[in-house]
Amino acid sequence: MTQAKPRFQTIKEYLDYDDGTDTRYELVDGVLVEMGAEKPINTAIAVFLIGYFLQLGIPVSRIDIKHLIAVSSSRVTARDPDLMIHSEASRDAMNRTAQLFLSATMPAPLLVIEVVSPGEPGSDNYNRDYIEKPREYAARGIPEYWLIDPNRAVALVLTLQNDRYQPKEFRNNDRLVSPTFPNLQLAAAQILEAGA
Repeated sequence: MTQAKPRFQTIKEYLDYDDGTDTRYELVDGVLVEMGAEKPINTAIAVFLIGYFLQLGIPVSRIDIKHLIAVSSSRVTARDPDLMIHSEASRDAMNRTAQLFLSATMPAPLLVIEVVSPGEPGSDNYNRDYIEKPREYAARGIPEYWLIDPNRAVALVLTLQNDRYQPKEFRNNDRLVSPTFPNLQLAAAQILEAGA
């Protein structure tokens, strides 16, 4: 028997939803979108970056993994980025919540990082990470968005300028340039290979 997925009118309905499984969902235009299983490299990259940001002096209290964030869309939408680096204001706002959720009324984090799942242009995965999320994160006012794409061997740093992201591509031994983190000393290959 197939069960229809519910449509949500509010973020609260989504946050209160429990289907009795451990399935991870994002909320996109009021509809649940199953996130699927992570590839081991995706998790390894996120863990490597957490370690790197800690070495860079970012307090552990400002680093979040798998915390939901409300974004602008035609209907209620909440994303589940791989990694978030909070501003002091967004961290303070999160500390006052009962759930790991950064609402649309809370300050934006400094950086959101997505490790791209496999998919060719036109596929759901590709469209979500390369088209939908940049538009949504820009509208949310997040100053910087990184797309780490192991399948294409590229790291993209997207910087918010005039309400739109300007992308810069990094490959192989190119050192990432981040306006938010000017002391960054990371090459694209270090990230894509999770520090191997």
